[in-house]
Amino acid sequence: MPAPHQSPNIRIALPDDDEELSALDRGTWSTLHAVTPRPQPPYAPFFDERHAPGDHLVAELDRHIVGYVRLAFATPLVSNAHVRQIQGFAVADEARGRGVGRALIRAAVEEARRRGARRLTLRVLGHNTPARKLYEAEGFVVEGVLPEEFFLDGRYVDDVVMGRML
Repeated sequence: MPAPHQSPNIRIALPDDDEELSALDRGTWSTLHAVTPRPQPPYAPFFDERHAPGDHLVAELDRHIVGYVRLAFATPLVSNAHVRQIQGFAVADEARGRGVGRALIRAAVEEARRRGARRLTLRVLGHNTPARKLYEAEGFVVEGVLPEEFFLDGRYVDDVVMGRML
């Protein structure tokens, strides 16, 4: 395992990253952030017609992918083309607490700006305190709450909409 002070390398995903990203996604699945059922074999490819490699930034430590963030258009509307949305974010358990998530969010902000966005938004489950604190520390603010939007693990969970200007 790399030294704790090592900064992750952030890059655009490549088609060859599919299997490693799929394994990371399965390995980090939790109702803390996932609203879909736990993935079951046979596993679908990570990339598909809606989520291309170029829509993802990956974080590497010692040439292993330890995190990713997915940037997408918030909607297909031309009038909304100035907004990007984080529609996926994961950090491997062994890389948590080492700045990987923060580096990915900062890179996502810069990449969205580079792609011409004026705003960056995301949705996070109300009970996901670690993610919410990270987003707030990186300039995101709560813009709305959908109360009890999901029923997970026997309880209702809020869906929190957050955003920031670029």
